[in-house]
Amino acid sequence: MNAESGQPAPNRRAQLIEASIQLLEQVGPEGLRARTVAAEIGVSTMAVYTYFGGMNELLEAVAAEAFARFGAVLAVPDTDDPVADFFVAGAAYYSYALANPQRYRLMFGLVSPQTTRPAARNLSTSTAPAEFASGTTSFNQMLHVVEQMVEAGRIRADPVADVAGRLWSLMHGVVLLEITGYLGGAGQAVTDILGPATVDLLVGMGDERSRIEQSRVRANQRLAEQASGTL
Repeated sequence: MNAESGQPAPNRRAQLIEASIQLLEQVGPEGLRARTVAAEIGVSTMAVYTYFGGMNELLEAVAAEAFARFGAVLAVPDTDDPVADFFVAGAAYYSYALANPQRYRLMFGLVSPQTTRPAARNLSTSTAPAEFASGTTSFNQMLHVVEQMVEAGRIRADPVADVAGRLWSLMHGVVLLEITGYLGGAGQAVTDILGPATVDLLVGMGDERSRIEQSRVRANQRLAEQASGTL
């Protein structure tokens, strides 16, 4: 408790993480400094070292929080059409990344080595992908939707983590190319690249193109309802 006001003492660690997240899109990960982050919440620079040990550790905490929020965004409700669920989750992935490009760069370690030290994470089944899944809600969401597609017989029963890795790699690559300006704008990357490539991948894994297109229609209807606030 705050002895003077009788109010709970502020959670300085959480405040520093939130201040960093708010500043991130303005200055990028490389531009974050202990002084500017501390000033955002009205404390001395020493607070960063007291609660985190330094800026690298603070940025690692910011990346962890960003992944937690990312996972929450990807947690779409299950329906009787898991492929539509996947497209809805994919739209959420794309929207989160494009709305928060600097945060996305930090999450995936796409910054200078001096800025942060992202922990190595491996998506392949040969080297314990479950380790990554257990620590990252976002990959858990991808594993879940792939499991649903397999159980529904929409795609062949390859190792779930392998399939999730393929789908994640496709989305991640397109997102990065759009963030860096190589795939145009105004959603062109989704309509011209990501959507068709995803359909082709799912067809290659055993689904029928006509069923996938029906699932895309259902997904688009759900997204439109979400946007209008009716879902």
